[in-house]
Amino acid sequence: MDRTDRELLVVLEEGIPLVEQPYREVGRRLGLSEEEVIGRIGHLKDTGLIRKVRARINQRLAGIEANALVAWRPSGAREEANVPLLAASPVVTHCYGRKPVPGRWEYTVYTVHHGRTRGAVLDEVRALSAETGIGEYLVLFSTGEFKRVPNVRVGENGGGPA
Repeated sequence: MDRTDRELLVVLEEGIPLVEQPYREVGRRLGLSEEEVIGRIGHLKDTGLIRKVRARINQRLAGIEANALVAWRPSGAREEANVPLLAASPVVTHCYGRKPVPGRWEYTVYTVHHGRTRGAVLDEVRALSAETGIGEYLVLFSTGEFKRVPNVRVGENGGGPA
């Protein structure tokens, strides 16, 4: 990764412009052609320095006010067999498995949900509970947002944690 790649990543991290040819605009800012921008992004991806280029939506501006983490406690073989239904559900944006802390925290599956209202999210969770047979769960709604940036920033030293 050279200095131009680092500058490119900084510009991309600021946000891709909402224009008809965004990489041409990014190139204009950096003194590069559109083709060179696309080529450099491809190279950074091929070498594993970046995984993907994607949009990050400001949910609150889009009207998505209710964000919840749901902790599920499947207890029987039938319930465990239905966990893939949680992951496959279109209302679930993330699904994780974690080891329990015996006697303290027995929840082993976690899903993330986003909706316009808490009521809508709760309706989705109740429907998933009925579909999967997993009756024991906790819904934890977000009350604030503390960070909305990637964990790694590109600096003059070529990368690493900020």
